Amino acid sequence: MLDITKTTIHIGLEKPFRALHMSDNHIALADERETMRKRELAKNRTEAFSRNGNTALSFLEEMVAYAKKEGMPILHTGDLYDFVSYKNLEFARDLLNDIDHIYAVGNHEYSLYLGEATEDLPYKMQSYPLVQKYFRNNLFFDSRIINGVNFIALDDGYYNFYPEQLELLKAEAEKGLPMVLLMHNPLYTPEFFRFSMEVHAQKKCAFLTGVPEELMKDYSEYRYTQQKATQTTFEMMDYIANQPLIRAILAGHLHANYEIPMPSGITQYVSGYGPKGIVREITFT
Repeated sequence: MLDITKTTIHIGLEKPFRALHMSDNHIALADERETMRKRELAKNRTEAFSRNGNTALSFLEEMVAYAKKEGMPILHTGDLYDFVSYKNLEFARDLLNDIDHIYAVGNHEYSLYLGEATEDLPYKMQSYPLVQKYFRNNLFFDSRIINGVNFIALDDGYYNFYPEQLELLKAEAEKGLPMVLLMHNPLYTPEFFRFSMEVHAQKKCAFLTGVPEELMKDYSEYRYTQQKATQTTFEMMDYIANQPLIRAILAGHLHANYEIPMPSGITQYVSGYGPKGIVREITFT
């Protein structure tokens, strides 16, 4: 049984519509095309994401079936699968092939294994050309207008934005439509940082994009290097905070559901943890 959180986002539409926000399903599949190490990883990760006799896969299939039954597009904010394998990629392609969706990529979509390397641009580019072939929308930046709302998917899976994304977002604003942003990692706010540091006290890390450097003093060297924000990232966050057409942000990554107000007055909706069956049904009005 799915745990469905129902949310209403007020935009000012003449005709309301619903969509299903999903994130962090972490499907782990591998077959004989992969190394024995990767097949063993698939087995272990499937077990790790199973709960009460249910697997991440069974919950995901139930989520998609629900979206199809209700005629809702899927708004996915990444980590659909757990690591790069041909079977994971084929599964993702086939799952999304016959349902309306827009996809914001996470960090696991580019993980060759798990924890074996620093997640940076050179590491991402080892798998990016292969991964992109299996997704309909552009994983770096894409937009879809659905019922008068411009849904924009941004890749911040490695905790940073890029100059090209900022320019593309500004171009989307020229359309004059209300915008909803999709990204994997939630954005920093002072309140969210304090809360997330408490939740992740053992790891001493907030797992947010755009954390000011002076607040990262307790991060491990690995987490600090991985999550240190660039100047472009701060510029992107400043633009988001001051662009009135942006009405909401959808994110994932934290394996839980949160609703976090941004200083600009909009709300950041963090969703998803596949093995618990959590999914967010959003009514846009």
